[in-house]
Amino acid sequence: MLVPARYARFVFALIMSIYMVTIMTLVITLVNTGLEPGLLARWWRAFYIAWPIAFLLILFGAPRLQSLAAKLIKKGA
Repeated sequence: MLVPARYARFVFALIMSIYMVTIMTLVITLVNTGLEPGLLARWWRAFYIAWPIAFLLILFGAPRLQSLAAKLIKKGA
């Protein structure tokens, strides 16, 4: 399934937010509660709370952050 190029920003935000939130919520849940029964339920709750926030932050923040990064990178190095 290919998505039209005009949706690239949304596809990127979707993939990046799922990737980031999956790893971060799992790590933080493990650190806070340990490898105890109910880990997946606790992780899922953290995931579904954090994912929409991360998606919106990436969707609206990524273009500005990419511009800032481009300004901070030395050209020709």
